[in-house]
Amino acid sequence: MSVLGNGFHEQPLTGFVLLRMLISLVSITVTWHVIRALIIYFRRRFFARHDTGKRLLLTFLAGSIASTVITWITSALRYLALHGNLDNFRDSGQMASITVNKMTIALNLYGFDFVQATTNFIFFQAIYETLFFARDSSQYQKRLKQAEVEKEKLRTANLQSQLDALKQQVNPHFLFNSLNVLDSLIEEDPKQARVFLDELSTVYRYLLRSNDQHLTELDSELAFIQSYYHLLKTRHGSGLTMNVNVDARYQTYRLPPLTLQLLVENAVKHNVVLPDQPLIINIQTDAQAQLQVRNNVQRKTVRVASTGVGLSNIWSKYQMLNLPEPTIREDEGQFVVTLPLVGATP
Repeated sequence: MSVLGNGFHEQPLTGFVLLRMLISLVSITVTWHVIRALIIYFRRRFFARHDTGKRLLLTFLAGSIASTVITWITSALRYLALHGNLDNFRDSGQMASITVNKMTIALNLYGFDFVQATTNFIFFQAIYETLFFARDSSQYQKRLKQAEVEKEKLRTANLQSQLDALKQQVNPHFLFNSLNVLDSLIEEDPKQARVFLDELSTVYRYLLRSNDQHLTELDSELAFIQSYYHLLKTRHGSGLTMNVNVDARYQTYRLPPLTLQLLVENAVKHNVVLPDQPLIINIQTDAQAQLQVRNNVQRKTVRVASTGVGLSNIWSKYQMLNLPEPTIREDEGQFVVTLPLVGATP
């Protein structure tokens, strides 16, 4: 039996050849594991990014020395298997050298083949550094993606918390005003007080339900504002009028809940509401799918303290929901707020 050694001759597969093959296999295995251990050790020892240069240099020096020793031992074992002793082993190898300015520098001394050892180490290190780079890049991408997900969750939670805070500002304010009206009606007109209480219950059910959603359909908001208007009308009588003229095709469009309530409340709060100076509120849509809420301006002579629950809340809701901002203008004695509507859900 023989084995093809090169393209020109066949070498018999003797026990000596098998021994040399075994020595080479063991040498490669030992070199692989030693270099692997060194690379892993220095990666753990110098894990910071700014230590990369130091890590690579120390790994190269330690790996080259280890590879040189292993190569020397392998060569010695091969020589011993061939000659039975190591008497002339030191001078048996081919002499590799380089010449610089007529000065010859030997690259292998006393049987140590530095060129082959360093070449072996560079080969193994290149493989491991490539594998570690691929792994680190994959882990970095995963961490980056996870950080983005956590950042988005945190942003969403923060927005939710701000929206909840806005709703909590509206609810007590609205309830306080309504209870004051009910208290006065109980003494003046008990029958009307019962009707008022029914309307208040309807309004407050909507108010509670609105806490579970960021957007509500326009028809639901209009039904709510009609009930709310009834409560105000009970108190102000002919001093307050509200007209609604909304195109039916926009009934399923959406807007943040309680928006109309805040606008109507703001109009009543800052303007005179008397039978001889009636406050007229008009709610209507335009061709651009926008809702306009307008009222005649007749400001109270006494400055009304602001609680921060009026127009600023509406703007904050639109901003936090990434919706186009409402616009506000005042001209020809009219205070006009234009609200963008969100298209109907499919």
